[in-house]
Parts: sequence; C-alpha cells; structure tokens
Amino acid sequence: MKRLIGIDEAGRGPIAGPVAVAVFAVSKEVQYRVLDFFPKRKVRDSKKLAPVVREQIFKLLQKAKTRGEISYAVSFSSTRIIDSRGITFAIRRALATSLKKLGVNPRQATVLLDGSLKAPEEFIFQRTIIKGDEKEPVIALASIVAKVSRDRKMRRFALKYPRYGFEAHKGYGTRAHYKALKKYGLSAIHRRSFLKNIVK
Repeated sequence: MKRLIGIDEAGRGPIAGPVAVAVFAVSKEVQYRVLDFFPKRKVRDSKKLAPVVREQIFKLLQKAKTRGEISYAVSFSSTRIIDSRGITFAIRRALATSLKKLGVNPRQATVLLDGSLKAPEEFIFQRTIIKGDEKEPVIALASIVAKVSRDRKMRRFALKYPRYGFEAHKGYGTRAHYKALKKYGLSAIHRRSFLKNIVK
C-alpha cells in the first residue's frame, strides 16, 4: 500500500526537555477523504494553534487511528542524547525511530518533511518543504502530534521538577525559566550544551 507521510519535530529550541519527532501516515488511496475530515483552517503549524485546539485535533487523530484510517508515531531523544551528540543527531535519531515504529516501506512512501528535516536515504521519494507545516496537511498533522506529545511529557516533568514551571513554558527560555535557573540551578533535564554561556 502506498502511503503519504508527513514529518515534523517539536522542541528543537528549548533549553530543557527532549526533542520529539512525529511521523504521520495516510494511505494515498484515502488521503483526500481522510484529510478533508480535519478543518482546513485549523490544520496548520501547531505553534500557531491554541493548546486547546491542538488537543482537540489530536483527539480526532487518535479516533481516526483507532478506526485504521491513519497511523502516526512519535519518538523522543533525551536531553542526554542532545548534550552528547547534538540536536541535529537527536532529531535524526528520533525521526528514524518513528519511521521504524510505523514499518514504512521506503519504496512505497512519499515523504514530506518540514523545514530542514531529511529522512534516511533509502526513502527515495522525499521532499523537504520550507514552512511545510503551513502548506501540507500531513506535515501540519505531524506537527500537532509532535507538539501535543512533547507538551504532555513536559507537564509530567513539571510534577517531578516543580520549581521550574515546565507546565507553563515547556522548557523554552522564558524570563521566568531563567529566573528559576539562577535560583535553583540546573535540573537533570536541562540541556547543558544550550546553557554554557548562561549557567555555570
């Protein structure tokens, strides 16, 4: 079965927490029927959507996945991987893991990726699209899966590390986050490689 694949990441820029890469897949035979089910004005770059809208769409995706109409997978690379191997390697690793989870046949898939992302070389039908999450529904839906999944993980980290406000900023470098860093120091999930010039 030929599949149309969308790939996007969430969490490239934060100073704490993992990076997430989501792969969204739909059969080419039913792509128009399935994708038309999602409100076009709401399916776009996840960062431009309100959290409640992202959650609503994600719940629709879960139901569509249960019905067998779509499939998706999300994988994370930890802070340890980011610090030891770099963010580019971490993203590439999570991307490859998500593709393996879905069991995608490289020769039976058209892969659309956002920004500067690249699939493994064996995926010969791939195209990287600048601002792809605003132009291609399959990338936008991957963006939503990645963002919602990572945000949920950061809310769980907030319970373990309550001093930092992860539930609010999700690890991004807000003023409140830097203030907490100066007061409490780094937690186990802070990206030390991102903070060399800020926190000693």
